[in-house]
Amino acid sequence: MTTMSNPNQDSAPRPRTTMPEQAGGLRRLVGVLRVAAGALVLAAITTQIVDLVVNDAFTPREYFSYFTIQSSLINIVVLVVGGVLALRWREDPELYTAVRMSAVTYAVVTAVVYNLLLRGVPTDDFVGVQWPNEVTHVWIPVVIALDWILSPGRAALGWGRLWLAIGYPLAWLGFTLVRGVLTGWYPYPFLDPDGPDGPTSVIAYIVGITLFILAVACVSIGISRIRVWNTPRD
Repeated sequence: MTTMSNPNQDSAPRPRTTMPEQAGGLRRLVGVLRVAAGALVLAAITTQIVDLVVNDAFTPREYFSYFTIQSSLINIVVLVVGGVLALRWREDPELYTAVRMSAVTYAVVTAVVYNLLLRGVPTDDFVGVQWPNEVTHVWIPVVIALDWILSPGRAALGWGRLWLAIGYPLAWLGFTLVRGVLTGWYPYPFLDPDGPDGPTSVIAYIVGITLFILAVACVSIGISRIRVWNTPRD
């Protein structure tokens, strides 16, 4: 005996969605804040470049070799993309979350290294407006870290994503050291083997910062696996 089907009812199970559901109110607020933070980083970098150009002190091949500048450009993309995702969807994709974890790691390491090793160090280079430095080395790292800890919709990461956080800094370091040997210019004094403390100090700094990067990345992945603020999938 057959039964009549309800035309207003689906006759087949609803398939699993490939994208998260529509964002809620808190996620939309997070989205707006992320886009605003990305715009602030862009304004800081633009201001710095204009200031250097006006004062005839802009050397692109050196300016864009700084880890802070490269990681800040990464932050702009990650924040804006993350803002759009938060405005549209309830949960971030896992791949984006992995890239975002790397950006969090770089932001925290940049802030710690700058404020412990580089703040106040005398330099012969042009010293321009200072608020962009505070944005890229203090304010934005704090915002990015808090966003990682507090914002809802973060996907849980597997420990295999750790390589993503360490790969870029190691590539940057290798290029920087080889370039330094060839040109004699290093973006940071603690990487200069001809400095007062010699190559032994450089090796110690490299090992210490590498271990710190790994530690921050591990903590970030561990936080992502705490589901208190994460939106469960269907």
